[in-house]
Amino acid sequence: MVRRAQTELDGFIRLLEAEGVRVRRPEPIDQRRRVHTRLWSSRGFCLACPRDVYLVVGDEIIETPTCWRSRHFEGDAYRKLFKEYFAGGARWTAAPRPQLPDELFDASYRVPEPEEAIRYIINEFEPVFDAADIARCGRDLFITRSNVTNEAGIRWLRRHLGERGLRLHQLESRCTRPMHIDTTFVPLAPGRVLINPDFIDVDGLPPILRRWDVLIAPRPDPVDDLMAKFSMCSPWTSINVLMLDHRRMVVEASQPTLCRALKDWGFEPLPLAFLAYGPFGGAFHCATLDTRRRGVLEDYF
Repeated sequence: MVRRAQTELDGFIRLLEAEGVRVRRPEPIDQRRRVHTRLWSSRGFCLACPRDVYLVVGDEIIETPTCWRSRHFEGDAYRKLFKEYFAGGARWTAAPRPQLPDELFDASYRVPEPEEAIRYIINEFEPVFDAADIARCGRDLFITRSNVTNEAGIRWLRRHLGERGLRLHQLESRCTRPMHIDTTFVPLAPGRVLINPDFIDVDGLPPILRRWDVLIAPRPDPVDDLMAKFSMCSPWTSINVLMLDHRRMVVEASQPTLCRALKDWGFEPLPLAFLAYGPFGGAFHCATLDTRRRGVLEDYF
C-alpha cells in the first residue's frame, strides 16, 4: 500500500512541477515511535496530509489545535520549513495546544443513523479544530463543525481572524460523519463554488454566497479499486480537487463525469490517478498546503 501510494504521490509532484509549482517536502519522522504527555501516549499517523493541521492565510501560518493525539507532534516535520518562512517575513502563530484528555471525547459515541440528529465524538472541553475543515476565499473563510472541529475552536479562530479584518462563516453539514470540508464545499474561482448536494443544503447557504454560482457536483463515478475499498474517506473525495489557478485543477482520473462537468463549466481539469493515496488521508487538496500564491488577499463578496 505504501509503495503504490508513494508512486502516485511522486506522479502528483511531477505534474505540479510541470505546471510551474515549486514543491517543498516535510522532513521524515518515525511515526512508529510512541510519544507521551502527562495524560496519554500515542503512536504517530503519517505525513501525507499537511492541509489538515496547518492553515495559511495571507502571510500567516497557523498551527491548529488538532484533536488527533496521533498528530499532536506532527509539526516537528515542518519546523525547518516554517523557520525558513518566518525568517523571510511570514507570521507564525500556534493556537492553544490542547491537552486532549479523555474528557474531550465521547466514549459512547456511535455514528447517527440518517434520520437521527448529528452527534460528534468530541465535546466543548477545550478549543480544537483542523485546518481541513476550512475553505478560504480571499478575506472570507468558511468552516464546518465536525468530529475534529468544535464550536470552541470556531470561536477561537473567528476572534483571531477578526483581529486582522478577516471573516469566518460557518456552514452546516448534513454528513452523518462530518470531517473536513473538502468533500463538501470547494471554492473553484472567484464567484464559483462546487458543493456536494448530499452534505450541503443549497437553500441554507450563508447569504454572502447568494451572488455566487453554486455548481452542484455530479455523483461520484463508481470505482473498482482495492485501495478505494481500504480508504477511510467518503466517495465524495471525488470533489477533493486542487486548484492551481482560476481555471486549472488536478482531478482524480477515475472521475470522468466530474471532468466533463468541469469542462462544461469552463475549467481545465488535469486528470491524475490518486486512489492509492486514499487510505492515508484523502485526495489532492489533502496532500498539499499552498504556502505561497501570486497576488494579494482579495475581497470577493
